[in-house]
Amino acid sequence: MAKLPDPQPDFRPEPGAPVSLAPGLRRILAPNPSPMTFRGTNTYLVGTQDIAVIDPGPDDPDHLSAILGALRPGQRISHILVTHAHIDHTALVPRLARETGAPVYGFGPVGAGRSALMAELAASGALSGGEGLDHAYAPDIVLQDGMAVTGAGWRLEALHLPGHMADHLGFALDRTLFCGDLVMGWSTSLISPPDGDLAAFMASLDRLKTRDWQVLLPGHGAPVDAPSDRIQALIAHRQARADAVHAALARAPADAETLAKAIYTDTPPALLPAAARNVLAQLIAFHEAGIARFDGPLHAGSVFRLT
Repeated sequence: MAKLPDPQPDFRPEPGAPVSLAPGLRRILAPNPSPMTFRGTNTYLVGTQDIAVIDPGPDDPDHLSAILGALRPGQRISHILVTHAHIDHTALVPRLARETGAPVYGFGPVGAGRSALMAELAASGALSGGEGLDHAYAPDIVLQDGMAVTGAGWRLEALHLPGHMADHLGFALDRTLFCGDLVMGWSTSLISPPDGDLAAFMASLDRLKTRDWQVLLPGHGAPVDAPSDRIQALIAHRQARADAVHAALARAPADAETLAKAIYTDTPPALLPAAARNVLAQLIAFHEAGIARFDGPLHAGSVFRLT
């Protein structure tokens, strides 16, 4: 299979080097590139005196030094905010908190915000999953939807935006949204049950459409400068995938892995397991909507058929 084109060839920031995005707003790229994290995790610094660090990133000493070294005279890290409990966003949290004494803000530990069905599936252990979960993470201060975190000259509004993970938060700074892994310009998000929930993901995208965002700042990749267009494109993409899964099931019952191989024909083999998790999320959404069913207890290899 031919190598896929680079989705953002102009986005190649130097890891560890602070980049100014706006007055009082900087980004530092962590040195953890991968097929799932793209160039690496984006850590954001908000403020000119009290500094809020959004998503400290991986537990890497060079990245810790880069964050601390970005502080200017008179600045201090006063708040640590986390969008969701994946280790590429949270692993550095304990060391950064110890170094700075700043409290950690987030929605909750792994599992917080799961629907009743996803909580039941997680408890059963039947779906496996758990890609990159940070079970050691827990915020000092729990943020509910609509709560605000403030510092000198800035105010961040927490928005509960589940789907990629149940505990997923976005942080709104006026018309700028730090959107974690919900919306990215270089790729669509992994939705892997029971931590990911497709119905919740689509509801979160619909919610974003109700506000006039100027820019979205994702956990990975370049800023999304046309938020409305990108959100609508992601909704259309998921609908197209849903239609493809439905059409395949109309031909014959199948499990998620079989469907992923048939539908994700341009996906590199190394990413097919992630594609299968996305298909599983769609199948569970079909089940919840009464569109498809399966026999016996639900597990990752369950065969689904249309009702």
